[in-house]
Amino acid sequence: MLVLVAPGQGAQTPGFLTPWLELPGASDRIAAWSDAIGLDLAHYGTKADAEEIRDTAVAQPLLVAAGLLSAAALGEVVPDAVAGHSVGEFTAAAFAGVLDPTAALRLVRTRGLAMAEAAAVTETGMSALLGGDPEVSTAHLEKLGLTAANVNGAGQIVAAGTKEQLAALEADKPEGVRKVVALKVAGAFHTHHMAPAVARLEEAAKALAPADPKVPYVSNKDGRTVAGGDEVVSRLVGQVANPVRWDLCMETFKELGVTALVEVCPGGTLTGLAKRALPGVKTLALKTPDDLDAARTLLAETGSPAADAAGA
Repeated sequence: MLVLVAPGQGAQTPGFLTPWLELPGASDRIAAWSDAIGLDLAHYGTKADAEEIRDTAVAQPLLVAAGLLSAAALGEVVPDAVAGHSVGEFTAAAFAGVLDPTAALRLVRTRGLAMAEAAAVTETGMSALLGGDPEVSTAHLEKLGLTAANVNGAGQIVAAGTKEQLAALEADKPEGVRKVVALKVAGAFHTHHMAPAVARLEEAAKALAPADPKVPYVSNKDGRTVAGGDEVVSRLVGQVANPVRWDLCMETFKELGVTALVEVCPGGTLTGLAKRALPGVKTLALKTPDDLDAARTLLAETGSPAADAAGA
């Protein structure tokens, strides 16, 4: 049983899209999406530096486009479930047929711009806590005025708040936490700091006509599968200012009996979490097109049927 997953912000690196654009038809697809959202995805995915793609208004559509492009390169595959981390939920919504790729990218472009505006109000950020007990860490974060914005499982929590609060965390780590690592994001996402962006997304979502998911869609809100397209979009809107519960998503993967997990480009983060939290589940990250053959082999082993659900 296969789950197809898509990473969130922080997974992007300079030039990561370059090898993917060498695949047949990839440049044309990226060019069409770029025209649709008014952003040169090819430039940002191949030539921009780390600071440029750290901009949330750029990073979000770039990550979704990369995920869709790499999934399309796999061929027409129907996973047994889909999920995405934070902005990766938009990629997953396209995998599941809730939104077509262009609609997903337009909505995520609005999301990125709105969140960038919200982030500009106060200097904020996010940091990952490595090690420690989640309950102890969460209580410590609350004491410092920080939010446990991402509860990722495998012992990893991401804190979000102002730069001053994050500096205090660096100086006063929760008991058992080995290290605090600043993430490559430009705001305190999934916190009250993002509330203004929710209203923008609600307005943009009114123009959508979402379909019900073709495969089980596992939501960041509570790890539950969502059967209705309208509910998926409602959750996409709300998650901007609410914590990501990837730990609960992985618990649902267990309950569904998932045996294999493939993470689309730029893969690595979610497979790393799965290796620690889902022992026995085969994992594969699509980092470059060189990973496609191994992914196809894994898909064949899971018996995933061919159909029009890869987000192409």
